[in-house]
Amino acid sequence: MSIVEETRIALLELFPEAAAADAEARAAAQAEAEEKAAAEAAAAAEEQDDEMETAPDETDSMELETESADDSPVEGEAEADSAAPEADAKPEPEEPEEEGPRENGVMLTDHAARGTAIDVLCDPEQVVEAAKIMDQEGFYLESITGVDWIKDEKLEVIYDYNQFGLEPCRVAVRTFIPRAEPEIVTISDVLPSADWHERETHDFYGIKFTGHPHLIPILLPEDSVIHPLLKDFKP
Repeated sequence: MSIVEETRIALLELFPEAAAADAEARAAAQAEAEEKAAAEAAAAAEEQDDEMETAPDETDSMELETESADDSPVEGEAEADSAAPEADAKPEPEEPEEEGPRENGVMLTDHAARGTAIDVLCDPEQVVEAAKIMDQEGFYLESITGVDWIKDEKLEVIYDYNQFGLEPCRVAVRTFIPRAEPEIVTISDVLPSADWHERETHDFYGIKFTGHPHLIPILLPEDSVIHPLLKDFKP
């Protein structure tokens, strides 16, 4: 199983109903694959028995080979016919449709196009649990940032996770909080590296990470009360 699939399944723990449906679908697919393999094995064994019963003697075989020599395929044709590529076992990206708002859940994305292999949308109360899952799966916190959706009166908080494996699997965990009350619980208790990331995000967007042990400016002056990346900021 690829690291992308393993991580996807682990993150589904955030959404019990989706996790149950996914487990049921995977079990059904596994049972179908085993049934198909058993049927193919039985058919192959039956075909082999039939060939043994109807096999011609050595003289007949030589005559048949001579007669069919002219009908044999041109060299390379058989190889071309059997060179069909195997189906890619990796799950296909699940890009969302443009209609309507996106629902909470785990979505596979095209890493080459999006820079992430998995994109998670969750409630603010779930970011700590998401951090625990990513830590258990061997990921590190790459960054925390925000997006000001001023027209929707929301702030988006985005946590980027990455890992050192050979297979690319960058994960974005995102959530939305009210712009008027930009508060979300800290994940620094789970991942100490979040300390500086949360302070930087607080500097630029004014997001308060509740429970943070030392939420003071890290890039702006100590007495600063401005948040320069908010869209209504005026110097």
